[in-house]
Amino acid sequence: MSDDPVYQRQGFGNELQIEGQIGLLIVDFVNGFANPDVFGGGNIAEAIERTVPLLHAAREMRWPVAHSRIVYADDDSDANVFSLKVPGMSTLKEHAHDSAIVPQLAPAPGELVVRKNVPSAFFGTSLGSWLTMRGVRTLVVAGAVTSGCVRASVVDAMQYGFRPVVLSDCVGDRALGPHDASLFDMAQKYAAVMSSEELLSRARHSPARK
Repeated sequence: MSDDPVYQRQGFGNELQIEGQIGLLIVDFVNGFANPDVFGGGNIAEAIERTVPLLHAAREMRWPVAHSRIVYADDDSDANVFSLKVPGMSTLKEHAHDSAIVPQLAPAPGELVVRKNVPSAFFGTSLGSWLTMRGVRTLVVAGAVTSGCVRASVVDAMQYGFRPVVLSDCVGDRALGPHDASLFDMAQKYAAVMSSEELLSRARHSPARK
């Protein structure tokens, strides 16, 4: 039985408009999350491929673009609860192959690369101030995993006053149940959720935002 009527009756899921400068955040699309034998699986591979044209379009429209990757210290001096819960996370070091952003989404000059060792791309990083400096008001989010680092970053983005837009075909999870539940939850409370096609259509046909 669907819970949609309960959320509607209680006033959740109000539409969130796209306003102002748009920015793009790509969360943890790194080799380890692309590999089902490491941290991947589910629909992550498809989400990566759908993000390739999105990133191309963002660059064409000169959106500020930020990427995040998980990086732990070589000596594990920054081990934390995240790496206690998922010990394999501590293998993601600065020069580890699994921590590197996938080649097809490699950052271009001028794009921010955020190094983090917790789920949110905002926590303890310069991401919020970097976006603010570039006038971003609407933050488009792609990445992995939907129920983890994507959701945590979206919640923080909302709390910092950005308008998050989660692209349903450009986020992925190793299991589809948490993916679908997290998209529903974010759409009800924290963000707009739409396809990349819909987002790009709106962005291209809307008046210039300042």
